[in-house]
This record gives sequence, C-alpha cells and structure tokens, in this order.
Amino acid sequence: MLAGISVEYYTRLERGGARGASPDVLEAVARALQLDEAERAHLFDLVRSVKSPGPLTRRPVHDRVRPTILRVLDAIVTAPAYVRNGRLDILAANNLGRALYAPVFAMGASTPNVARYIFLDAEACEFFPDWEAIASDAVAILRAEAGRDPYDRRLSDLVGELSTRSDEFRLRWAAHNVKFHRAGTKRLHHPVVGALTLSFEALEVASDAGQRTNIYTAEPASSSDVALRLLASWAAGELRTPADQ
Repeated sequence: MLAGISVEYYTRLERGGARGASPDVLEAVARALQLDEAERAHLFDLVRSVKSPGPLTRRPVHDRVRPTILRVLDAIVTAPAYVRNGRLDILAANNLGRALYAPVFAMGASTPNVARYIFLDAEACEFFPDWEAIASDAVAILRAEAGRDPYDRRLSDLVGELSTRSDEFRLRWAAHNVKFHRAGTKRLHHPVVGALTLSFEALEVASDAGQRTNIYTAEPASSSDVALRLLASWAAGELRTPADQ
C-alpha cells in the first residue's frame, strides 16, 4: 500500500520479474522500504541487469591506472594513498600506501586484494582491531559491485573463492547488505609502528569507471600523526619502488 502497487506485482518484483518496472515504481518501492542511498542504487542496478540481461550490459571498467594518476599518487608524500576497484583490488599505491598496507602486499599476489586478506589471512584480525565491521563493510562493497556489474567474471571467481574458504564471508554474503564507502575513520595496528587511527576519503576517479583513490590522514599532533611520520621514515628506507603497480 505504501508503494501504491499490488501485492501480486510486488511479489513478482521480488522474484525478479522487473522488466516492466518503471523508475517511478522503483522510487515508490525504495521509499516504502526506507532504503538508504546505497540500497536504492543497488535496487536500480539489479533491475537494470534484469531488463538488459547478457554480456552487453557490462560497464567499461578500467583496471589499468593511467600514468597521470600514478604521478598524482607519487606526489602525495605525507599521506598513504592507493587506487582500488570495486573488487577491492589495490591497483596502485604510493610508497606510504604500500607501507600502511604492507601485510596486504605481503600476501604475494600480483594484484593485492583487501577482501582476500581480510578473510583468508589469520593476522587480519590483529591488523584490523575492528575486524567485524571491516569485514562486513568489505562484503557490502563487493555485493554492491555485483549489482552494478553482474557479469564480472573475476568478481564471481573472487566471491566463489571466499565463499568456499571462509564461513565468515559466506554468512555475510548471504545477508545481501550493500554500502557506500566514501569517508570515515579506520583503526589499524601496524606491525611496524603500532596503533593508528586514520581518517579516510574515497575519491572517485571520474575518467576511469570503477576506480577510487583512498587517502588516509591523521589528526595533527596526535599519536597517530607521530606514528604515520615514523611509518613514512620506514617507507623511505624500505620501500623505494614508485607507485607503478
């Protein structure tokens, strides 16, 4: 009643029969269900994939980071920064970003993946003191990406791998939660400099679909600021490779 549609029609929507659903109907359903911004976008993504099934619905996703963006990363010398895609692959990072996420890079994969580290590395719970929230956020990001691009084979392979190897991932995936991850605070326990509480901003790379640049900063004169400066000194001595991942 709240959406102004019949029970039969709504039931058909829930079962995937959404090819004839208009934007006005979807907006009404979103309001009735009190969906937040991420959930509303996910609803529209799911219906879009139903209306135009098949490989032609794939978005032009770019996994190669352009040289201009690499130079921008290298120019950011006092803050950890990296570029990721919707699968949570780290596509490129500056030296301080590599230092901050050293445990993720230490997994040895050609393309480090944050979700794989969270759920498959035994030390992830120590690196992320708020592991439960971090894990749920990671799955929500992957679920939203699956709605945007349901024909991404590499995403399907990643979800299949994590579902097979991690009960924690499988339970969270079944919840169908989605979330935008644009800004916030993250606590880390780095193996070199210890506890860090950092603010982050996720900035969309507008010219390259699916890429986001994550930049971390510490509150000035805080213990985390001191630790980040120590990490920068360590990175300067230990990580001399430029951001050319």
